[in-house]
Amino acid sequence: MRKIVYGMLASLLCTSLSAEEELLKYADFEHWITRTIRESVLVGGNTHTLYEVGPDGTFDGARAFTNQGGSPWANSNVYAKVAGVVKTNISVYPDSHGAGKCVKLATHIVKCKAVGIVNISVLAAGSIYLGTMLEPITSSKNPMSKINVGIPFSRRPRALKFDYKYQAAVADSRIKETGFSKTKTIPGRDMGEAVCLLQKRWEDSEGNIHALRVGTMRMRFTQSTGSWVEGKEYPIHYGDIRTEPYYREWMGLVGGERTYYALNSKGKNVPIIEEGWAGKDETPTHLILKFDSSYGGAYIGSVGNTLWLDNVKLVY
Repeated sequence: MRKIVYGMLASLLCTSLSAEEELLKYADFEHWITRTIRESVLVGGNTHTLYEVGPDGTFDGARAFTNQGGSPWANSNVYAKVAGVVKTNISVYPDSHGAGKCVKLATHIVKCKAVGIVNISVLAAGSIYLGTMLEPITSSKNPMSKINVGIPFSRRPRALKFDYKYQAAVADSRIKETGFSKTKTIPGRDMGEAVCLLQKRWEDSEGNIHALRVGTMRMRFTQSTGSWVEGKEYPIHYGDIRTEPYYREWMGLVGGERTYYALNSKGKNVPIIEEGWAGKDETPTHLILKFDSSYGGAYIGSVGNTLWLDNVKLVY
């Protein structure tokens, strides 16, 4: 009888301590939408295939993509139309992981050569995030302003969990290549990045979006893994974390060149103004989740930096 009682208590204890895991929709990356787009003859007239995370299907043609099948994911594969010229960027791909699929993010150079007009190269990082891309892209100015980042969300997960593999570029420094100025060398090795931020947002009468930081998880991939790291958990920290031993400057409130944008009630994409830190017990209204093959912002990175991801979950 004592063994039975102890067994029942152990079972109850395991049940109470077991973590609830929520696989984000389509975050097993088994299903993909393909987009076949023919670029303008002026820049070569080649046909390219872009990839989006969502229900299996196609979304062909030079037209603005909208998230399909309830997918919360967008990425840095884009259709651009500048002065009537159609161009694409592809830095996110499906790839293999075990018996299934995953997502691959790669930092590379996009070349654009228009006969007799322009011949430029731009560095582009691979990025995948919760939100939407506002296509078509009509200029290279302020890339973050073309992204609606984050989704409505009101739970309080304790951690982010995912499988990953990382390949670091061999360069000891990075480059900044915008296509409209000389290539610059930026000190410091490139790193991949994972960002999970919980915010409490509100909109004022003029359509500005304000936010308090509720929860923070921000980490950088510094060394090549060689093989997959399975089921790694990263804690989400609540409240003002600036005095904590794990805090780093780049975990702070976002702003400047790294400002995130979101659509307001008037349909305009505006900066999210993070005004401060919320209390530890505050309930969020939105979740930002973003993965990048290079951390330095627009047009900065090292060619060859590559990040693979799979099975992205929230843990409670």
